[in-house]
Amino acid sequence: MKTILTGLRPTGNLHLGHYFGATINYVKLQNDYEFFLEIADVQALTDNFNDPDKVRRNVFEITKDLLACGLDPKNVHFFIQSKVPEIAELTVFYSNLVTVARLQRNPTVKSEIAQKKELFGNDGESITYGFLGYPVSQAADITAFKGELVPVGEDQLPLLEQCREIVRKFNSIYGDTLVEPDAYLSENKRIKGLDGNDKMGKSLGNAIYLVDDDETISKKIMGAVTDPNKIKKDDPADPDKCMVYYYHKLVNKDNTENICSECKKGARGCVQCKKELISAMQEFLKDFRERRKVYDENPELVEKILEEGTNVAKERAKDTMKDVKHAMKIDY
Repeated sequence: MKTILTGLRPTGNLHLGHYFGATINYVKLQNDYEFFLEIADVQALTDNFNDPDKVRRNVFEITKDLLACGLDPKNVHFFIQSKVPEIAELTVFYSNLVTVARLQRNPTVKSEIAQKKELFGNDGESITYGFLGYPVSQAADITAFKGELVPVGEDQLPLLEQCREIVRKFNSIYGDTLVEPDAYLSENKRIKGLDGNDKMGKSLGNAIYLVDDDETISKKIMGAVTDPNKIKKDDPADPDKCMVYYYHKLVNKDNTENICSECKKGARGCVQCKKELISAMQEFLKDFRERRKVYDENPELVEKILEEGTNVAKERAKDTMKDVKHAMKIDY
């Protein structure tokens, strides 16, 4: 059975972008592979180092979200990154195999640095060594468990290629030791935000979170971007310019043909359409909410799942480290 490794940084609860972009695929894959799912608290600290309480809290929040989405701890090893010291040790070893210039050229890193500059209005001087080097840490995450497949979206392929480069360089110097991972591309593209932005995210304030209550969801959907050319209720509109229709296609698929037709004819008002989406969204989240309530009321279940998964991860990482140190001639 092939090994899959993926991870999430605990910086907040899961939103619809996470679910449709990645988590829904995890649920499908969990029965066919040995699945390691890392709660990457160390990487979360790269840009949240001044708020450790937030990271610690979200380790448990994001785990509850993932479990409520349908991931089964019998099939998935949930583990906490900081509790597997071999990952940090590998990160140090790999840091000698990649240049600063190569990290700066990584398209994903460049994009995130540009976003930080735009958000915080600085020239990049506040970018830390840890943030710049997190692709090296990710390479350690994957290789510590000899991950053969890594579920990624297209925008994350540069990070995986960075890992593959590190593996190839390590093996060329020290001998064939590490596994070069392949990408398991997500079927779904990045989910747009309520404002029409190509990316949904907390920093952009355009996300619907799986834990949002009915009132919050209603407010967010009522403020969603629609076709600006539709002024009056009976004006015809272009549904492809409407984020409300976009979300109907995600959570209300059975009725999208009718919605599209009525929108184009001017037979559907935006308020009516938004209210229907609110109802559909609440129905879509019903099972998630019921499952999550169990974990909210029984936090000891979450702690046990993380402890058991971390124990499995530790043993796997120890075996990998033995091979790495032997190859590097430092197995004193």
